[in-house]
Formats: sequence, structure tokens, C-alpha cells
Amino acid sequence: MAELDVEIVAADHFVWSGAAKVVNARTSDGAIGVLPGHSPLLAILAEGELSIEPVTGTRIHVTVDGGFFSVDNDRVVIVADNAQLNDSVAA
Repeated sequence: MAELDVEIVAADHFVWSGAAKVVNARTSDGAIGVLPGHSPLLAILAEGELSIEPVTGTRIHVTVDGGFFSVDNDRVVIVADNAQLNDSVAA
């Protein structure tokens, strides 16, 4: 089964990395959902919440304050101005 290699970093700290089935985010052009096989993309990340469905485990939510969103060869790199995992949804 194809999967995405996802890495999320903030300007001053590492946030999360791992294999995922899907990544949902909001860019300056609107909402985007990325699945394995997505065409290459570079977008400005809008302030809001990212949603990641990892290959194993529960959905992960990350609050971001803007930044960049890159997709290439099933690798998703999110470089946020500021980002924080939302612990309350891990239940």
C-alpha cells in the first residue's frame, strides 16, 4: 500500500514525522487533501489546523500559524512559522 512520508517542522522546533495515508491542510488558495501519488506542489500554508491520518494510530491534528507546504514524490514537507500538536484529540 502506498503511503506518504510526512515531516512537519516549525521555525524553531521539530513537530512530527512519519508515514501517513492522507494529509489535509489549508493553503492560501483553499483546502487541500494529499494522497499518495499526488502531483508535485508548493503552496503557502494558511493559519489553521492540519490533519494527518497516519498509517497506524489515530488522526493527528496540528495548529499552524502559516508557512510552506511542499509535495514531491510522496514526500510532504510542512515548514510552519509556528506549529503545535493538539494533544486533546489523541484520546
